[in-house]
Amino acid sequence: MQKPPPLGFGLGLRPVYYQDILETKPPVDWLEVISENFMVDGGSPIATLERIRADYPIVLHGVSMSIASTAPLDFDYLTALKGLADRFQPAFVSDHLCWTGVHGVNLHDLMPVPYTAEALDHVARRIGQVQDFLGRRIAIENVSSYVTFAESEMDEWTFVKALAERADCWLLLDVNNIFVSAFNHDFEPRQFIDSIDARRIVQFHLAGHADHGTHKIDTHDEPVSPEVWALFAEAWRRFGPVSVMIERDDKFPPFAELLAELDHARRIAIEVSAAKIGAAA
Repeated sequence: MQKPPPLGFGLGLRPVYYQDILETKPPVDWLEVISENFMVDGGSPIATLERIRADYPIVLHGVSMSIASTAPLDFDYLTALKGLADRFQPAFVSDHLCWTGVHGVNLHDLMPVPYTAEALDHVARRIGQVQDFLGRRIAIENVSSYVTFAESEMDEWTFVKALAERADCWLLLDVNNIFVSAFNHDFEPRQFIDSIDARRIVQFHLAGHADHGTHKIDTHDEPVSPEVWALFAEAWRRFGPVSVMIERDDKFPPFAELLAELDHARRIAIEVSAAKIGAAA
């Protein structure tokens, strides 16, 4: 089982930063592309992505696969995704461990799943079907959650670890989502990190969240919090090096501020790696 090589430190490709990226070619190692924004036959989006792809490796990250839904897989969607992947040759393709709709209704949100043996079988089977159709392994991301299911038979990390093994897929570990869910459901976030098979991790997400006192919400509209930086250091110690990127989807700062945040991620990774080497010497 050979993982994709780490891409380094990247950012989410967002329209507000197109001009900065195209004109300055910043020191970003790679870019994560929202698949649905480019699943079109042509036009400006495709032309822009072609220019950017000429200078940077990319990863395709989807929000609408609805891999955990009980609705049939959308093969029109998967055909468009396969066409996009074949055209731009991403390092890998990813989506979320969630469902986004059922009975023809799209909720436009990442809905959590009950952690049951039945759900595990169902999602693993669907991931297998998607991977067979696309002709490649995909990476599945853990989502933040705000409710739990009385029907759940296992904790989230046990489910995620078993799913990756059963489906033979990669994992995209969202560090902020772990932190948010751990606060909301009162579990120890490092237990999640310590329980996952390092051989399956190909990427980290880092992002900001909103703190409402009694609960936290994954918003991607704030800088990465100190607590998430600390958890990232633990994740890098356990899994690194893997591809790392920062997500920002609202309240966009000047591009220079986002680059500075990415440099902070690099420094943490360098310091943790150096400490590991020193400890092993």
